Amino acid sequence: MSPEAGGPGADVAAEVAGLVAGLLAEPWGRVSASPYETGRVVSLAPWLTGHADRVDFLLDAQRADGAWGPSGGYALVPTLSAVEALLAEFRREGSHADPGLLAKAAARGLEALKEWPYGGAGTPLPDLPAIELIVPSLLDLIDGHLDAGPPGENRPGDRGPGLPPGMDKAKLASVRALLASGAAVPQKLVHALEIAGHEALAACRVAPTPMPGAMAAVGASPAASAAWLAARPGAASGGPEGEAAVRRYLEAVVARSGGPVPCAFPITLFERGWALSWLRRAGIPVDAPPELMASLREALAPEGAATGPGLPADADTTSVALYALALLGEPHEPRGLWPFETGTHFCTWRGEEGMSPTTNAHVLDAFGEYVRRRGGEPRHAAVVAKLSAWLRGLQRGDGSWPDRWHASPYYATACCAIALHEFGGPESAGAVGRAVDWVLGGQRPDGSWGRWEGTAEETAYALQTLLLTGSPGGRSEAPPAGPLTGSPAGERSGPREAVERGYRRLLELRDRPAPPLWVDKDLYLPGTIVRTAVLGALHLAGRTLALSDSDSP
Repeated sequence: MSPEAGGPGADVAAEVAGLVAGLLAEPWGRVSASPYETGRVVSLAPWLTGHADRVDFLLDAQRADGAWGPSGGYALVPTLSAVEALLAEFRREGSHADPGLLAKAAARGLEALKEWPYGGAGTPLPDLPAIELIVPSLLDLIDGHLDAGPPGENRPGDRGPGLPPGMDKAKLASVRALLASGAAVPQKLVHALEIAGHEALAACRVAPTPMPGAMAAVGASPAASAAWLAARPGAASGGPEGEAAVRRYLEAVVARSGGPVPCAFPITLFERGWALSWLRRAGIPVDAPPELMASLREALAPEGAATGPGLPADADTTSVALYALALLGEPHEPRGLWPFETGTHFCTWRGEEGMSPTTNAHVLDAFGEYVRRRGGEPRHAAVVAKLSAWLRGLQRGDGSWPDRWHASPYYATACCAIALHEFGGPESAGAVGRAVDWVLGGQRPDGSWGRWEGTAEETAYALQTLLLTGSPGGRSEAPPAGPLTGSPAGERSGPREAVERGYRRLLELRDRPAPPLWVDKDLYLPGTIVRTAVLGALHLAGRTLALSDSDSP
């Protein structure tokens, strides 16, 4: 099945040109609104432009079962935040929202939390940033509202849910004590500063990060910025210039987002690195304007680069930007990654609690591409070998990889399998082959792939796993012309059929609303990045199938 001339598969180049132009036209990036973050801003900053729109967003986003967010454990944090925000609005004097509607929605959310066995054996809690701080802080706020709420028929309820099994308030108390002491605050905590409480926030030594346009952000987070302002009397209408700069940041966020807010904003370097590297890896020609190239060079700093203003530098953003520069013809020694090296792997940021296979796959991409283009030194080759072995050791028995920064194993498996195929050497062939087998076995009857349902994003990752590990030269200006026979581990039945079915289904899914699958305090959708993955898969699959057809008798 070759792509039809002039049909859906033929407009990839034009769409890519528009996408690259959009990286400059919308420099803050495209990120979906977060029920969690929006709930925090509703509660903390009712004075901010678009407050009524944020309340309406929460009411409209409530699921039929009373919860918010996606399925399973990922629903806990957004549901707690939305319930607390609606309770705060219910008690707020002068609210223009219907109190009966607020009470009913909050009561339904509370009931969903009480009936749902979150954190139990059947519903494990996901590895979300600061979840062990966010959950107890929100439960305290909810209990406070219910204790102080006015009596009457509109009362949302009398008690909130308890802590999930295995979670306590000890770490939250410790963090709040640190903040209240006036001691230096670890930068990784600032992104979730809203957990601190009013007294600790008033005493803490957190300085907003300056931004262009006389703005400043706290942890690149609307919620953290709103919390920082809420602890400063009069900051909503006046106050020192630093407070005015944070207000300008919040107003700029809601002006771009239309009221509801994302968890992290802006995401300039993060978006540009992922988008440009994924386009080039798929073999799509990219004419990157000088301004985009200059922004990618932020990753050349010796301490690495951060995703957004006020966030700590991280190996993920740094490595992807370096990889993008190399694929665009400008390889640089990855000096900004050395601070993240540990004895076994690379941490996402210094002080990380946990580890990320995809971060290390991206670091492998950066070092591997540098060695391929520049030769490098023995220490560069040693990193390539070390990370390849580490990633192989983390592969699940079924052939997949999980990761803490994305809810879908199809993302992590694509990152790890493609990096190992490119740079892991012959000893990685077995791991790559098992990944291909897992992808082939996970295809849905309609041709798509997905953890909870078939999605364009996950189908794109699956197709790229098959097409960029199937034969030598898969990442090139033209996809491999040979038959699709799987990985070096041996021939497998059906890869061409899987690609054909997946390509056909991806053409149908490409313009449908996409669910949030990327992990922050809440799940989010980085729209441009996901669109890039889809376009790359369409380009690879369309050209590969066309070439296979032309070689057929």
